[in-house]
Amino acid sequence: MGELATEKHVRYILSVEKRKDNFESVVMEHLRINGAYWGLTALDLLGKLDTVDVDEVVSWLMSCLHESGGFGGNVGHDPHILYTLSAVQVLALFDKLDVIDVDKVTNYIVSLQNEDGSFSGDMWGEVDTRFSYIAICCLSILHRLEKIDVEKAVKYILSCKNMDGGFGCTPGGESHAGQIFCCVGALAITGSLDLVDKDLLGWWLCERQVKSGGLNGRPEKLPDVCYSWWVLSSLTMIDRVHWISKEKLIKFIIDCQDTENGGISDRPDDAVDVFHTFFGVAGLSLLEYPGLKPIDPAYALPVDVVNRIFFTK
Repeated sequence: MGELATEKHVRYILSVEKRKDNFESVVMEHLRINGAYWGLTALDLLGKLDTVDVDEVVSWLMSCLHESGGFGGNVGHDPHILYTLSAVQVLALFDKLDVIDVDKVTNYIVSLQNEDGSFSGDMWGEVDTRFSYIAICCLSILHRLEKIDVEKAVKYILSCKNMDGGFGCTPGGESHAGQIFCCVGALAITGSLDLVDKDLLGWWLCERQVKSGGLNGRPEKLPDVCYSWWVLSSLTMIDRVHWISKEKLIKFIIDCQDTENGGISDRPDDAVDVFHTFFGVAGLSLLEYPGLKPIDPAYALPVDVVNRIFFTK
């Protein structure tokens, strides 16, 4: 089946963080905080977070903090709920949540909840179930979940449920594995998973596995390593992982590695990037691949980090 090229992946992730002038870093300039979360969480799952200069990362993160309490994707960029969660997750990885004004960050997120329970991504008002998940996940990590109207938030998410058991980005939107992760994750964190038809949803999700063993995000699409996270985490939360072939999926992810230079791509022989590297490693972690730390399927953080957040004073 081949093995995970751990050391090569560590070197690759560290090199991405340092490069500032190549195509990948230019394309990702506006969402560098997301890239930091993907790369650093992958390093932690690989047991190599100690290869990073914590103070340097935290200092840069804090320079992306906006006076509103939200974080931008990079220094000087506008705040958005997407980048705010990534910043909070990275600080949680390093056990450095005490460097932020929790009330201010909380107020920023609370200000984005709409009358119907949905959430906007930023001041411009785009609504998406991704933002519902992000708000709920972020506030839960900060121990401030009660500051939003959770009941309305859950009701809105359920209004995005479709006849096939899946969820879309807004009511009536097509079921998509990425949105399903967001909705199921939000329901899991709020203790509302009993409102999901687990067999119907599990059937839709397990049908995402194609002949190669990889998973796709919607019917008739090509498999993509990132769905090793979106689909698998949802199946884990609803206790239906046994409905797919774990062995075939592991082989698919391993086949997407660049065994010479490190990194994981969307499909075998494509160019690698830090996004797919994280989701490939995270998928393998959910599959209990040897040598990787376990990851929490709802918070998308290592289990030991989640335990530290909720079970230590």
